[in-house]
Amino acid sequence: MHRGRLRLPIALATAVVVAEAAVVLLRPRRGVIDPAPVSARSYFSERYLDRAHDFRRPQLALFGGQALVEAAILGLLARRPPARLRGQLRHPLLVAAAGGAALSVTLTVATLPLAAVGRQRAKDVGLVTQSWGGWAGDVGKSTAIGAGFTAAGAALLLGGMRPLPRTWWLPGAGVVVGVGALFLFAGPVLLDPLFNEFKALPPGRTRSDVLALARRAGVKVGQVYEVDASRRTTGANAYVTGLGRTKRVVLYDTLLRRFSPAETGLVVAHELGHVHYRDVPRGLLYLALVAPAAMFAAARLGEALTPREVRPGTPAALPAAALALGIVAALVGTVSNQLSRRVEARADTFSLELTHQPAAFIASERRLVEQNVADPDPPGWVTWLLATHPPALQRIGAGVAFERDRGTSAGHPAPRR
Repeated sequence: MHRGRLRLPIALATAVVVAEAAVVLLRPRRGVIDPAPVSARSYFSERYLDRAHDFRRPQLALFGGQALVEAAILGLLARRPPARLRGQLRHPLLVAAAGGAALSVTLTVATLPLAAVGRQRAKDVGLVTQSWGGWAGDVGKSTAIGAGFTAAGAALLLGGMRPLPRTWWLPGAGVVVGVGALFLFAGPVLLDPLFNEFKALPPGRTRSDVLALARRAGVKVGQVYEVDASRRTTGANAYVTGLGRTKRVVLYDTLLRRFSPAETGLVVAHELGHVHYRDVPRGLLYLALVAPAAMFAAARLGEALTPREVRPGTPAALPAAALALGIVAALVGTVSNQLSRRVEARADTFSLELTHQPAAFIASERRLVEQNVADPDPPGWVTWLLATHPPALQRIGAGVAFERDRGTSAGHPAPRR
C-alpha cells in the first residue's frame, strides 16, 4: 500500500493508542473493591426488570437514530458543501461562523422528532415531569447557546486552518483543553443557572451531615447546592462540578426528598470521593494528554473527507472537519469511558469506607435504579460503548463484597447462585 494511504489509519490508531495509554496512566490502581457476583433478580422484581428493558432499549435505539441522522447530514454536507461556502469570499471567518450556527440549528431540528419521541416515552413511565412548553423553552435556549458556541468554534477552526492548513491541529489541541477548562470553571455559574435554580443547602440536618462527612473525608467541598431537578424529572442524582472557586457538590431535590438520610449520605460520600481524589482536574489532565493525537487524527480524517475540488482553509472544508471531529471524539470517548467507570468505582469504594454502611449503599443503588427507570444489568456492549459508570449490578456487588470483607451487616437479600 502507498505510504500516503497509511497516514489516515495510522493517525486514527495513534489517537486510540494514546487515549488507551492515558487511561492506563491515570487509571486508579488502588481503592477499588472487586464486586461480588450478584443476580439482578435478587434485588429487582421481574416486573421492574421487564419495565426497565421495555423502556431503556428503545431509548437506546432512539439515541442511536439521532446519532445516525447527525452523521448522515454531516456526511452529505461534507460531500457536497453548500454553494454559499464556496468560491472567493470577502469575509470567510464570518461565513464560517454563520455556517457553524446554521449547522448546529439544522442538526438540532433534524433530530427533534426522535428526541420528542424519547421524551414522550419517558413521560409515559413517569420519569418526565416538565410540560411540553417548558421543554420547548429549554430546547430553544440550548439551541441558541449551541449555535453561538458552534459559530465561535467554526470561526476559530477556519482561523487556524487558513494560515496552518497542515498543522492547525496543534494549536487546536490547546484550544480544546483551554475551552474544556473554561467550561469546567465557568459552566456552573454561567450556563447551569440558565436551566435550573441552584440554592445553597440551608442550615439543618442534611447540611450538617454533609459537612460532617466532608470533615471525616478530609476534603474541602466548596459549596453544596440543591438543584430543582423535579421541575423536569422524577429521577435522582448528584454530581461534582467546577474548578477552584466554582467547585461544588450538587444534589437533586428529588434525592433529598425521597431518599433516607443514610441513603443520601452514601450518595454524598460518593461525590466527596471525587473531590478527595481530584477527579475533575484529573479529567482535564486526561483531555490534555489525549487532545493532540485526537486533533491530529481529526485533521487527517477531515482531509480525506473533503472533496478534491474544495480548497483547504475555506469555509467549504468545515463540514468535513466537523464530521471528522465527531468521529474521532466518539472513538476517543469510548476509550475514555474505561477510565470514567474505574473512577466511579473508586468513588463507590470511598463512600463505603467513609460510612461503613453497605446496607444503605445497596439500598441507595437500588433506589437510584428504580427512580431513574434504569437497566441494572445492560448488555456488555452497551456498557463498553457508552457507559461512564459501572452497571448498577456491579455497584451493588461492591456493597456485597464490602460487607463480606469487612464483616458488616448489609441487610440485603442473599444473591441467587
